[in-house]
Amino acid sequence: MTTIFDDLLATNKVCAASYDGAGLSRTPARHLAIVTCMDTRIDPIGQLGLKRGDAHILRNAGGRVNDDALRSLVLSVQLLGVTAIAVIGHTDCATAKITNESVRATLIEKGVDPGVVTDLDVHPVGDQQQAIRDDLALLASSPLLPHDLALAGFIFDVETGELEPVSS
Repeated sequence: MTTIFDDLLATNKVCAASYDGAGLSRTPARHLAIVTCMDTRIDPIGQLGLKRGDAHILRNAGGRVNDDALRSLVLSVQLLGVTAIAVIGHTDCATAKITNESVRATLIEKGVDPGVVTDLDVHPVGDQQQAIRDDLALLASSPLLPHDLALAGFIFDVETGELEPVSS
């Protein structure tokens, strides 16, 4: 029986034959890191006119600067030459339509032990613009990051493909 992983391995064999990334630096050419959502409609490389090697791209549900994103950004900035960070949310985000309580209830309905989900925080996004402002404030105030780091926030419109700046 063929699995999705077999398909991925077969496709990779074809792609690996023309792979040209071996000479790229681990330091992003544009000294840029992007935090964005894992939503399948978002393609940061294609939609922002970037090339492979231009930026570090961190993705998670809601595109939030959580503890793990901050850890990665500290490494990007302090060890790998990043001087600018963009936090990019998007319209029609699933995390704007959930609450911690609704996710916990769904997990319990699916048979997950209620004691395991008690403290689960999925970082719901009630107000996308405010969430981005909060994440930018967290980055600006972090003692782990330089104070002259360039920071910007944007909302990507999944219907039009346009990027709209978030005012501070």
